[in-house]
Amino acid sequence: MTQANENKSILQLIFSELSKGNSLPFVERMSDQFSWTITGTTSWSKKYEGKRAVIDHLFGALRAKLAPPIVVEAQRFIADGDLVAVEARGKNTTKDGVPYNNTYCYVFRLADGKLMEMTEYLDTELVSAALGAPTADV
Repeated sequence: MTQANENKSILQLIFSELSKGNSLPFVERMSDQFSWTITGTTSWSKKYEGKRAVIDHLFGALRAKLAPPIVVEAQRFIADGDLVAVEARGKNTTKDGVPYNNTYCYVFRLADGKLMEMTEYLDTELVSAALGAPTADV
């Protein structure tokens, strides 16, 4: 199996679980140096450096806003070398009952089976309208 196929399989497994609201395989595959960049100019847009920062700050802020479970379903995977692009759609509701069904394109870079970095492209207007500003320290 090629590196691209191996990396694609890893992300397919992760998103299979994310579609059920299970983020554990995603968290387990993050390297300690994992970084997550959210594009745009919203109050959510920034680079979260390190697995601990992603879990504590970004995930903490999302848990404060969204009713569980947090679900993301992948529609398409494209892999090339150490990069995997994932087209996906969220199926979520805020704790205030507002639908939050964003569309995403995630671009992951992997090394030795671990997630090293991710860039998230999304509907930034929907983020601002549905989620407002993060309540946790992001």
